[in-house]
Amino acid sequence: MKVIFLDRDGVVNEFPGNGKYVTKLKNFRFIPGSLDSIRNLTEKGYAIFIISNQAGVAKGVYSMDKLKLINRKMLNGIKESGGKIRKALYCTHRSDEGCSCRKPEIGNVIRALNLVKQKMYSSNNRFFVGDAKSDILTGYRAGCKTILVLTGRAKRRDVGEWGVRPDYIVRNLQEAVKIIINNDVMENKKSNKKIRKRS
Repeated sequence: MKVIFLDRDGVVNEFPGNGKYVTKLKNFRFIPGSLDSIRNLTEKGYAIFIISNQAGVAKGVYSMDKLKLINRKMLNGIKESGGKIRKALYCTHRSDEGCSCRKPEIGNVIRALNLVKQKMYSSNNRFFVGDAKSDILTGYRAGCKTILVLTGRAKRRDVGEWGVRPDYIVRNLQEAVKIIINNDVMENKKSNKKIRKRS
């Protein structure tokens, strides 16, 4: 099974701003093209997971119930557009709590892979798409190819200061999906060549 990890704010929905959170249903707005992109991945057979830090819960900015409502709105919108998210995994802890599921730690990636019965580092067709350094680090640590989208927090000029570079930098999720699907085609060609050589 082909697995894709997506950050939420700044990738799927509009970025609320540095240090801010999506705290109300009316403030959750899909980035243009993101619904079509997720539907495209779904139709191509990818298992898609949302991996997101939402420390606003631990900080008391909004409640877990509100996070669940916003998550339901997201999942319903994606479903209505023909897409499917296998599961949205949130870390609601503050950065000073040392949680293993808070990006750039990979606890939630491991949880996601367990759900689809996959081992870490077992695939060349696994991507992490995000809009921030923490996403790229998470993907790197989890053995994923990484794609930075410029619809959220980070700018292209920021990457030079990170110490780890994304495999790709693109304008939005639509461009990321093109790369992902093209990579799948290339991997299939490689597999077919190996099969022909053995036979």
